[in-house]
Amino acid sequence: MQVATHLQHIHPSYIREILAAATAEGIISLAGGLPATDRFPLSLMAESIAELPRHAELFQYGETAGYRPLLDHLENLYQVASSHRMMVCSGSQQGLDLIARTFLNPGDGVAMEAPSYPGALQVFGMARAAIHPVQQHRDGPDLDALESLFASGQVKLFYAVPDFHNPTGVCWTLEVRQKVASLCDRYGVALIEDAPYRELRFAGKELPLVSTFCPERALVLRSFSKIATPGIRLGMLSGPRDWLPALIRVKQASDLHSSIPMQALILDLITHPGFPGHIRQLCDLYSERYQALATALSEYLGEGFDAEPVQGGMFLWLKLPVLDSAAVARAALTKRVAVVPSTAFYPKGVSAEPALRLNFSHEAPDTLREAVRRLARVLI
Repeated sequence: MQVATHLQHIHPSYIREILAAATAEGIISLAGGLPATDRFPLSLMAESIAELPRHAELFQYGETAGYRPLLDHLENLYQVASSHRMMVCSGSQQGLDLIARTFLNPGDGVAMEAPSYPGALQVFGMARAAIHPVQQHRDGPDLDALESLFASGQVKLFYAVPDFHNPTGVCWTLEVRQKVASLCDRYGVALIEDAPYRELRFAGKELPLVSTFCPERALVLRSFSKIATPGIRLGMLSGPRDWLPALIRVKQASDLHSSIPMQALILDLITHPGFPGHIRQLCDLYSERYQALATALSEYLGEGFDAEPVQGGMFLWLKLPVLDSAAVARAALTKRVAVVPSTAFYPKGVSAEPALRLNFSHEAPDTLREAVRRLARVLI
């Protein structure tokens, strides 16, 4: 059977495609966006998991928008604007897909930072949107280029990851956040603020969400994958009250609702007295692992290799001299280390700066050091 036309506009995820090779015996993988498996808060969840069979009502069909006790708690926890509503998604990736299917027609313009999250590139590709890359600087997107693009009238949505960006780790400054919000208001562009790494700050000062400066023009995606476990597959989407009903209708057609037992489990976890301590320990762990990776890169690689410092998240962006990053990634696998080339983070046909995305959250410091030693055998 011939596949639908819209599938011709998306490309397989490089990260998913190499998963088998990256997880083979003897391979050290810095390729995936994997949280630390050994730090999943399973002990905090154990009692709630054991109690689930006592609550048969949780295993019945539920509301599409989500489990009401969880929604009520999160609206208070996240201080959601009174003009906004929240809904639960099967991971924030589904939230992104719902947004695209609800608001985009083929040919509608979407602005994205370049480089950008591959999952978003896939979603907007499937929606047959016109993707407009905007160069990213160390403090956020190129504001002059962004304003010119907005002023052209070609853009309906701007998708961004302002906190510990995937893949670069960049965190927007307060000034950039305020300016982007102002531009969205001025030119009537909707902001999609993806915030899966926001809680993973281990340096610097927490900054307001960009959406707090343009609440009537913004949708916010959050995820429990990075702070709880990815396998639970739960995320949140919030936005203006009159935007949510259409999103909920699309989700009804997609999966009826996300898992109610898992939503109840997440509520018990994030209200557990030990959960704030779990987040602090996770940030401390990632800080240690980031420092180990950054130090090893400094020791093993010479001039021409640059990695901007990060203040949180899970990724470091290693800029290369004029090299073919895809060829480097293939050669690295022969040295038993998996990395992701910059080409995976740009739309087809857009020139990618030579770079590699390196994940530091999953492996121990000694393993990260060994990975860099192997990588250096390819790069030098």
